[in-house]
Amino acid sequence: MPAAPVLIHVQHLLGIGHLKRAAALARALETEGFDVTLVSGGIPEPIELGGVRLVQLEPMRAADATFSGLVDARGQAIDEGFKIRRRDHLLEMFRTLRPRVLITEMFPFGRRQSWFEMMPLIEAAHAVRPRPLVLCSVRDILVDKGKAERTRDMARLARTYFDRVLVHGDEHLVSFGASFSLADEIADLLVYTGYVASGSSGSAPPGIGEGEIVVSAGGGAVGVRLIEAALGVHAVGAARLSAMPWRILAGSATDPATLAAWQAQIDGDAIVERARADFPALLKRAALSVSQAGYNTVLDILAAEIRSVLVPFAAGQETEQSARAAALQRDGRAIVVPEAELSAERLAEAIAQALDRARPGPSPYRLDGARETVRLIARMIGA
Repeated sequence: MPAAPVLIHVQHLLGIGHLKRAAALARALETEGFDVTLVSGGIPEPIELGGVRLVQLEPMRAADATFSGLVDARGQAIDEGFKIRRRDHLLEMFRTLRPRVLITEMFPFGRRQSWFEMMPLIEAAHAVRPRPLVLCSVRDILVDKGKAERTRDMARLARTYFDRVLVHGDEHLVSFGASFSLADEIADLLVYTGYVASGSSGSAPPGIGEGEIVVSAGGGAVGVRLIEAALGVHAVGAARLSAMPWRILAGSATDPATLAAWQAQIDGDAIVERARADFPALLKRAALSVSQAGYNTVLDILAAEIRSVLVPFAAGQETEQSARAAALQRDGRAIVVPEAELSAERLAEAIAQALDRARPGPSPYRLDGARETVRLIARMIGA
C-alpha cells in the first residue's frame, strides 16, 4: 500500500518556533511511513528534515516585532501580485500532491495575514473527492487580541472546515480555553497531543555547559534587551554570580557587529556566541537557564529538569509567552521577570533567587506530542 501523502503548511513571521514545531511533526510522520511535504512560507532557515520534502514559497515575514505588516525577503511590503503568485503556487502543489491529510500550522487560530492563500487551500481540500483530513496544528497558548468578533470567526472556521484541532500542549499545565474563550464550543474538535519537542539533536562536547548560567535569546531577532541585561549582571553582579561560568547565546539573526560588541564586553569565565544546535544537551549540564518563554525553549527547559528564569517576550500585543511563563511560575518551575521590569539589577535578583532553589524533578507534563500526533492521524485515516 503506498504511503499516505501529508501536506503541512507553516508560516513563521518573526522567530522560528512555528517552523521547528512543524518540522518535528513532519519528521515524526515521515519516520512512520507517511509521504510528507512541508510547505514553508517564511524566510528560509536551516532546519532538520530527514526525508521530508521541503517546498519553499516566495518568502514573507513580519515587518517588525509588532506585526505591523508583511514584507518580502528584501524588506519590501508585499503586494497583490505577491499574494497571487503564492496562492497559485500553493494550489498547484495541492493539486499535484493530492494529500490524504492537510495540516495547517496555527490557522485559523492565527496567521490571519495568510488568509489570501489559506482559505483557497482549505476550500480546495473540501472540493476534491475523496476529501482529505483537514487538521489544525496549534500550540498550547494563543495570543489574546481582545477581539470578540475575531474569536467567534476562529471558532466558526474550525467548526466549518476542520476535522480536528490538535493542541500541542498539556491541559494540566495550561488549557486551550485559558487563551481561547470559545474552546467549549469546539470541545469535540480539540485533541491534546502533549508538547511537541523540536528534536534538536547533538551531544555537547565534554565539559561544555557544566555548572553554567546559560542565557539564550531564541532563534529570532528579538531578545537583545535580555542579552544586554545579562551582560550587565555578569559585569557588576554579586561576586557569587560573576564567579560562575556564563554562556550567553545570541539569536541566529544577530548581526556580526552586534555579536562582536557583546563579546568585547565579556571577560573572565564567560562566553558569548551564537545559538547552538546542542542547546538541549548543554542545558542538562547547566546550573541555570535564563531565557524568554517561547514554546521550544520552555520544552528544552522542562526536559533538562533545570532551574530557570524566564523573561517573556511581550512587545506589542504579545501575551503568549507571558501566559506560559506564569503557568510555569505557578508550578514552581520558573521565576519570571516581566519584560517591562527587565534590568541588570532585577535580573541579578531573580538569578540569585533561582539558584537558591532545588533543581526541579522530571516534568509531569507530556512531552511526546509528535509521536502522539502520528498515532492520532494514523487512527483517523484508519477510521
